[in-house]
Amino acid sequence: MVTGQPKQASLRRMREFGVRPNRELGQNFLIDDNILDVIGRLAELAPDDVVLEVGGGLGVLSEYLAERVAHLHVVEVDRTLAPALEDALAPFGERATLHVADAVRLDLGGLRPAPAKVVANLPYGVAASVLLRSIEKLPDARLWVGMVQREVAERLAAAPGSKTYGASSAIAQLSCHVRVERRVPRTVFHPVPNVESALVVLRRHSPPPDPRVAALVHAAFAHRRKALPGSLALAPNAPDGVRDAARAALERLGHPPDARAERLAPRDFAALAAELPWSAS
Repeated sequence: MVTGQPKQASLRRMREFGVRPNRELGQNFLIDDNILDVIGRLAELAPDDVVLEVGGGLGVLSEYLAERVAHLHVVEVDRTLAPALEDALAPFGERATLHVADAVRLDLGGLRPAPAKVVANLPYGVAASVLLRSIEKLPDARLWVGMVQREVAERLAAAPGSKTYGASSAIAQLSCHVRVERRVPRTVFHPVPNVESALVVLRRHSPPPDPRVAALVHAAFAHRRKALPGSLALAPNAPDGVRDAARAALERLGHPPDARAERLAPRDFAALAAELPWSAS
């Protein structure tokens, strides 16, 4: 790839297709080819890969990925960007599929061929939701490389007991090893964002968590200042007697009966769910 081509492609498509970045949708377009190579290395791209990209934007990352894999699915919610993306994907024919849809609602499990990797410059507002949803809906996917807001990356990778450890940390880590690979300078985007970004890498080690476990995690962190049993008792779907049952279960798992959610490792939530009559709804 010729140095500088992505920036030129971005600016050309913005002019040609009359694109104006939509800040409400968190649109910050990649314009630096150096970061594309970083993403490509982290994604360990291979010629037989099937990749899902969420937030195709102007197609700069799309072009880079499609050139190197067997099939690329590109999801973009903004219909005004479809012409620019079609322009970017046209050279790849049937090896690339554009889905003009909301990735938070799209049937990811119905994509064919099925993606084994997710590589994306994710819209800030939905980054964590999309990553967690794809872990659940793409059980055969094994690697994620996401450009996200730095705080989101740090939260996904946070260790138990830290201030940033929360529901998204526990749910992601129940299925994946998560690491923040590197911070990304604001200058690789147009327009330049007001927040810092980072590349986060998730590598699957286990199947998606049972929906009951995920529901329990969310309920446990819903009231962070309360002890975990009290937080569970406040959940709309809390079964009768869950406070006392949770206190007893925590003790059996080696925790104080009044432990807060941030004390528990991801595997502890799976063990706790097995001890309690918790529903996924």
